[in-house]
Amino acid sequence: MARADTLARARTLDRPELAYLVRFPTADGIRDMELTWAELTRDTAWVTARLREHGLTAGQRALLTTSGFEGFWGHAVIGALRELKVTYGIAEAMGWDHRRTSVFHRELDPHAVIGLSAETLEGLAGAADLGDMFRSTSLVLARPAAVPILRGVGVSACLISAVGPALALECPERCGAHVNGAEWRVGEREDGQLYVAAGEGRASLLPETPLGIAGRVATGRCACGSEDPRVLLGDANSPYSARS
Repeated sequence: MARADTLARARTLDRPELAYLVRFPTADGIRDMELTWAELTRDTAWVTARLREHGLTAGQRALLTTSGFEGFWGHAVIGALRELKVTYGIAEAMGWDHRRTSVFHRELDPHAVIGLSAETLEGLAGAADLGDMFRSTSLVLARPAAVPILRGVGVSACLISAVGPALALECPERCGAHVNGAEWRVGEREDGQLYVAAGEGRASLLPETPLGIAGRVATGRCACGSEDPRVLLGDANSPYSARS
């Protein structure tokens, strides 16, 4: 049987609803939460809309730096890139794989780089000028610790970060990272720490759970037009200081 026939046959088979077991840190330790295929489909649609707002479109190229354990959001980003018909390469987000990031960035000449970590930047800094490398990249979505490094060398980086089991993604307005308000509830406690709770449509229940991450939540319509809440990580003196 040809591979195409095998894949077509496989798509007709029943599969379990469970797609991933998401493990994430909280203020009280590690917690597990189930992620279904239906939820992953909705998450992918949301990420697709956010990347489209950043101007990603068919025929462009992207570099994604992620790790295997981040599949719960990495899969949604990959699905979004495929939906947008954006060619992509993947490098490990750990610092030891920074050379692959460098090679992909040189060979792909990407329109977007998604998921840059401070560890990757530390590795790259030994052999390249980070400003020269990324200032010409139209869209740079970086993790919390990497954003101030990039902005410090003139790169207009936006934030991408896991917030517990949710994904926060900053829009072109750069005034906080949006979280899908249809799927998650995020807020801040009196001690300045963020919490997250599952929305009514999520199969796995999650009550308000403190994350041990300093931050604030902005509500109301963003200048980009979105009503989704926006997460601003870190305190007023140390923005983007979350663990991720």
